[in-house]
Amino acid sequence: MHLPHALARFHPRLLDTCRDYSRARFWRDAGAGVTVGIVALPLAMAFAIASGMKPEAGLWTAIIAGFLISLLGGSNVQIGGPAGAFIVVVYGIIERHGLANLLISTSLAGVLLFLMGLLRLGTLVRYVPVTIVVGFTNGIAVLIALSQMKDWLGLQVPRMPADFFSQLNTLWLHRGSFNPAAFGLGLACVVGLFAWPWLWGRKHRFQATLDDIPGMRRAWRATSRLPGPVVALVTLTLLAWVLGLQVETIGSRFGTIPTGLPELALPDFSWETAKHLLNPTLTIALLGAVESLLCARVADQISNTPRHDPNQELMAQGVANFVTPLFGGMPATGTIARTVTNIRSGASSPVSGLVHAVTLALIVLLAAPLALLIPLPVLAGILLFVAWNMGEWHEFADLKHYSGHYRLVMLGTFVLTVVFDLTVAIEVGLLLACALFIRRMSSLFSVAPLPGQGPELRFQLYGALFFGAVDRIDRLVSAVEQAPPGTRVVLEAHQLIALDSTGVDALRQLHRVVRQHGGTLHLEGLQPQPHDLARRSGLSAELAAAQAEAQAQNDTSPGL
Repeated sequence: MHLPHALARFHPRLLDTCRDYSRARFWRDAGAGVTVGIVALPLAMAFAIASGMKPEAGLWTAIIAGFLISLLGGSNVQIGGPAGAFIVVVYGIIERHGLANLLISTSLAGVLLFLMGLLRLGTLVRYVPVTIVVGFTNGIAVLIALSQMKDWLGLQVPRMPADFFSQLNTLWLHRGSFNPAAFGLGLACVVGLFAWPWLWGRKHRFQATLDDIPGMRRAWRATSRLPGPVVALVTLTLLAWVLGLQVETIGSRFGTIPTGLPELALPDFSWETAKHLLNPTLTIALLGAVESLLCARVADQISNTPRHDPNQELMAQGVANFVTPLFGGMPATGTIARTVTNIRSGASSPVSGLVHAVTLALIVLLAAPLALLIPLPVLAGILLFVAWNMGEWHEFADLKHYSGHYRLVMLGTFVLTVVFDLTVAIEVGLLLACALFIRRMSSLFSVAPLPGQGPELRFQLYGALFFGAVDRIDRLVSAVEQAPPGTRVVLEAHQLIALDSTGVDALRQLHRVVRQHGGTLHLEGLQPQPHDLARRSGLSAELAAAQAEAQAQNDTSPGL
């Protein structure tokens, strides 16, 4: 079916991959997919638990959404699934609206994401200022870290509130239930995750020793490829079990993890309910779009694969977020950590993402009971490490190098994300960014007087004459009023790069004043865009008619 030019074509990247796919390429993709599937296991459970959901919700989100995003997406190597950025959003929605309404909001957000891609709005996400992205990303990282304090410290808190100050107050009130064993496990997890890449990055120091021990070099190489979160999960779970540490585990909090396939269950949907879910729906859709396309851009920069199709990627994200809640899942988006792991493991096509989902499904179906022994402080430590890597903390130190506008937008978005919520932060951040951009652009427009000939006022226009800069044209009115009657006013516009309808209206008002004083207004050297708008708005015709009328009067005046 032929689609109008305004609509994007639904064309998954996997179709292009299948044209020249080889067996060797498949085995590389399969190896990368298995690696990412193992990495996704602890992260999916941790994200779900931190979001106020059961661990299986995160697991099946990673499986179903991850499969659909790779199957239908517009990127060769992006891995989709539950993401840390959604923890705060999902937890807040569950607290305010309940789990059922979260599922409805996620499906509605999926519809919005698909429409965004279909209407070719994927490129617009790139125009979100980096100050806003950095601000809300750092804010989310702070909130993720705060949300893990309860499990890391082993505090006996029945239910954590959703907002920042209430969480701080709750943690303080329950400080007496501090569990040293839980804190020790979480601390060991964080330290181990930071030390793991550092340790293997210095293997050259032990190279001589390795060469002297038979088989050790190969074992060292195999061990260095193990993902840090998986190593921490296995070793610290065994340590807690062997020592009999009294810490809360997945099994003690959630009972069991179902080993069968999830059942399809339609949420109780009504338009009356949907009306109250507009804000959560927009939040999930906007965050999902921004996160997925930012992740895809990162993947483009570090891989040798073709650049992603943002509109196709949004349509795939939409399908995934519409379907996943039908099986009790949570919102999904592109995930930077798993995507980077996928690329570094040798992936070159969406097949690796499909294998990642299948691998994770097999682990869940065959080894889910083992996950019940995982201590929650260990998952908290993994999320603290995720939060640290998510934040771009160096941006705070670099603020001194930027303008006050940059600082205001970034810090404002950061504070609003932490204190209020992501939607408010992005809305206010965009408004601030637009207002400050208008102010900056208006300061670039100027009007400079030039020497005239005889009864003439001549000015040079610089920059863009738009609604934020028309006050400078208004200042010319006083100059015209003080000039002798019949003064010719010339605006040299060869350095006027842009003009909008408000600028046209300001020029019309100036023309009116000039005519009242018996003079004429001339625009000289208009660039293509200002010239075209002046012609279409009728301003050029008005000026030409006034000039012709003045010339006719001069020709018929006595003594001429």
